[in-house]
Amino acid sequence: MTADRDFSRQSFLGPAAEQLLANVRVAIAGLGGGGSHIAQQLAHAGVGHFRLIDPDAMEASNLNRLVGGTESDIVAGTKKIDIATRLIRGIRPWAEVLSADTTWQESDHLIRDAHVIFGCVDGYQQRDYLERAARRFAVPLIDIGMDITQVADGHFAVAGQMIVSLPGQPCMHCLGFLTPENLAIEENRYGAAGVNPQVVWTNGTLASLAVGAFMKMLTPWLPAREPYSWLELDGNQQTVTPSQRPQYMNIAGVCPHYGGQDALGDPQFDIRKVLAT
Repeated sequence: MTADRDFSRQSFLGPAAEQLLANVRVAIAGLGGGGSHIAQQLAHAGVGHFRLIDPDAMEASNLNRLVGGTESDIVAGTKKIDIATRLIRGIRPWAEVLSADTTWQESDHLIRDAHVIFGCVDGYQQRDYLERAARRFAVPLIDIGMDITQVADGHFAVAGQMIVSLPGQPCMHCLGFLTPENLAIEENRYGAAGVNPQVVWTNGTLASLAVGAFMKMLTPWLPAREPYSWLELDGNQQTVTPSQRPQYMNIAGVCPHYGGQDALGDPQFDIRKVLAT
C-alpha cells in the first residue's frame, strides 16, 4: 500500500468503499468557492475520476474562497479547472482528471459521462438547465448554492442550500425550490451585499454537505435511501436543518416533471447498481 492509498481511517464506509470511490466518475460544474472545496474533499476521500467544467480564470476577487488558488494564479490568469486539477493530483497523483474551460452546456459529454454531477452554478435558470440535463442522462445531481441579503442597515443574512435530485425521484420543481416565479426573475439578486457575494466558510460548509450526501448515496455507510434531500444552512445561526418547505407540499413519489416519451430519468435508479456493472 502506498502512502496515498491508505484509507484505513474511513474503513467504516464499507469493505468495498475504496474500490467504489476509485472507480466512480464525478462531474463538477463550476470550480469556484463551492466547486473547489468539493474537488478537494473528493480527492481526499479517494475518488478516482473527475470531470471539471468552468470557463473562468482566477481573479483577485476569487482569492477569498477558491481552494488551491494563489496570488501567483491571479497574476498568471490560471484557469480554475487547472487549479483544481493541480489540487486533485497533488493529493491523488493517480486520479484521472478530464476538464473543459467552457460552460457545462458546451461540454455536456463530460456531464453525460459522469456517475454523479455536482452543480455549483449561479441562478435559478442555470440550476433548471443543469437538472434537465441530469435527468435526461439519468445522473444524480447534487446542487449547492448560497445567498447573502441585506436585512437591515449594515446587517446581512447568510443562507444556503444543498439539494439532492435523483433520477425518477422528486426534482427541484417538485420540492418548490424552482418555481415559475423565481425562474422569471433576474438570476442573482444580491442587493446591497454586492455582486455574487461569497465567503469561504459558507462555501466550505455547503460543499461538505454535498460530499456527505454523495458518500451516503455511494457507500453502505447508512442503509437509508432517501428519495431526495434538501438541507438549508442558516449562516447567521450556524445551523443546518432539513428544509421545512417540502413538508407542507404534496410531493409526488415519482417526479411528474420529467418522463413520458423522452424517458427522462429512471424511477429504479440506484448508483450502486450502476457501479457494480
